[in-house]
Amino acid sequence: MVTFYGSSLLKSSVPPGEPLEIEGAKKPGLVTKNGLVLFGNDGKALMVRNLQFEDGKMIPASQYFSAGETSVLELTAEEVKVAETIKVIWAGILSNVPVIEDSTDFFKSGASSMDVVRLVEEIKQKCGGLQLQNEDVYMATKFEDFIQKVVRKLRGEDQEAELVVDYVSKEVNEMTVKMPYQCFINGQFTDADDGKTYDTINPTDGSTICKVSYASLVDVDKAVAAAKDAFENGEWGRMNARERGRLMYRLADLLEENQEELATIEALDSGAVYTLALKTHIGMSVQTFRYFAGWCDKIQGSTIPINQARPNRNLTFTKKEPLGVCAIIIPWNYPLMMLAWKSAACLAAGNTLVLKPAQVTPLTALKFAELSVRAGFPKGVINIIPGSGGVAGQHLSEHPDIRKLGFTGSTLIGKQIMKSCAVSNLKKVSLELGGKSPLIIFNDCELDKAVRMGMGAVFFNKGENCIAAGRLFVEESIHDEFVTRVVEEIKKMKIGDPLDRSTDHGPQNHKAHLEKLLQYCDTGVKEGATLVYGGRQVQRPGFFMEPTVFTGVEDHMYLAKEESFGPIMVISKFQNGDIDGVLQRANNTEYGLASGVFTRDINKAMYVSEKLEAGTVFINTYNKTDVAAPFGGVKQSGFGKDLGEEALNEYLKTKTVTLEY
Repeated sequence: MVTFYGSSLLKSSVPPGEPLEIEGAKKPGLVTKNGLVLFGNDGKALMVRNLQFEDGKMIPASQYFSAGETSVLELTAEEVKVAETIKVIWAGILSNVPVIEDSTDFFKSGASSMDVVRLVEEIKQKCGGLQLQNEDVYMATKFEDFIQKVVRKLRGEDQEAELVVDYVSKEVNEMTVKMPYQCFINGQFTDADDGKTYDTINPTDGSTICKVSYASLVDVDKAVAAAKDAFENGEWGRMNARERGRLMYRLADLLEENQEELATIEALDSGAVYTLALKTHIGMSVQTFRYFAGWCDKIQGSTIPINQARPNRNLTFTKKEPLGVCAIIIPWNYPLMMLAWKSAACLAAGNTLVLKPAQVTPLTALKFAELSVRAGFPKGVINIIPGSGGVAGQHLSEHPDIRKLGFTGSTLIGKQIMKSCAVSNLKKVSLELGGKSPLIIFNDCELDKAVRMGMGAVFFNKGENCIAAGRLFVEESIHDEFVTRVVEEIKKMKIGDPLDRSTDHGPQNHKAHLEKLLQYCDTGVKEGATLVYGGRQVQRPGFFMEPTVFTGVEDHMYLAKEESFGPIMVISKFQNGDIDGVLQRANNTEYGLASGVFTRDINKAMYVSEKLEAGTVFINTYNKTDVAAPFGGVKQSGFGKDLGEEALNEYLKTKTVTLEY
């Protein structure tokens, strides 16, 4: 007689395995790496995780053919002492057994599930903190087998292969920074299938940081297959929500413990000012994982009264379920934070993921992969594939096994991704795209604050900020004073090495982007806008640009319509008191990501906030995002939300169940 444990219907394709003849079955079972597959006469299959035999011994079903092959370990003197301590613990629990012998069975001697907890905890207390799992007791119920299992655990023989990381190390920022550079697939760092690599560049001086694996189509397929297997057959798919949250809390703690190294890598790879990276790039990533970790065991459906088919008794309820394998494609301006914004909600919902970082900023994503293993995430749950959007990103959008794609980037690429997702398998999509966020500054504002925050709205993170104020509308009576004060403050800004704690403004992310910004300024001058300050590359190594101010920008100009994504303040004047007129101009854009207004008049502020066509409106502040507040755009700035409870819905599906009783 054999008892099955941990069984579930097999919803995925049948994995390869070794046939097992079963009396009375229409076809042999299969012993696979995930368990024993049994085939029913209705064409469905069952995956059995564990087997328990008549003598009480339980084994993983995947080890059916090899369970008897394990050699008996010879104990060292120290291990004999541990065995004697455990024998005393067994005797204390099994008080009805006169002598604990090798053949003594824990459960047949009267032990219960509560005794399992006591055994595990007492061993932890009296055997030097040795951490067993409840399942270890069920897998080795006889004392002799249990001691063998304990000794194997002490020797580390039952552990998965330790993560091997081939780092690139650099002595920088008064620390040794260790950076993984290979693809991360199925819990292991590995070279790209075809061996290709590319250089990732330090924008501070233009030097090569290291060579990074360039993921191929084969690598994408491997990553998706690993994520699919982890979702359908792995430990992650069986894990309860609270345990999932525990792993995410642990990952958040590791991100915080390693925040200085992560911020240094962010500064090297993206040009982010170190102090900003520490607070925002890394700090908000930690907060995001903690926030969504708390949501894991609070995802729930509802019960719904229905009136159909009376007088029958009916019950309808909904369940929130994960989608499966999700692809995430992130931009280069906040490499780790953008990863966190999407992947934390994705994981909290119970999905697995394949993430493609921006080609020019892959290093913190790969460091994150390393930390996810240290946190205990099962293999295949998180996969990171560095490479190009045209190869890896496009293949992800077309892949039939991916059920959701989350993308942050340009509107042009977002449209292409949406089309590919629709044509392939109609996968769910969320898009956070371009912006041209208006900031309206009225003459009754607190001018000092408007100047300070207006500069932050444009120059924060070197202007490489999706919600940056792309166009400032300043009321006529304060326009000239506002511009004068802004220029005065810009002249005080320190441009330089992002690792210097006194630096205000670091290099642009990469050379091609700097060249695009310079061209943007040239276009503005040619169209007749007034270049008040900047507009040039800083004469020093690296990709530095002067903070720039344009005035006299008219509605038909290129600068008024297109996003720069750089440190370029575009100012337009509006007539005193013309609230509806400036609102019409502010909304005359195909984008709608963010917006802002500065005024002391609360009625005016609320009126303007209602009329602005944007996903976010800031009043007398700017850039104040929070992990609990939903974030996303309207119009051609995309759809779907990051952050807040609403973000979870992007990675969940609702199932309605109706029953009659």
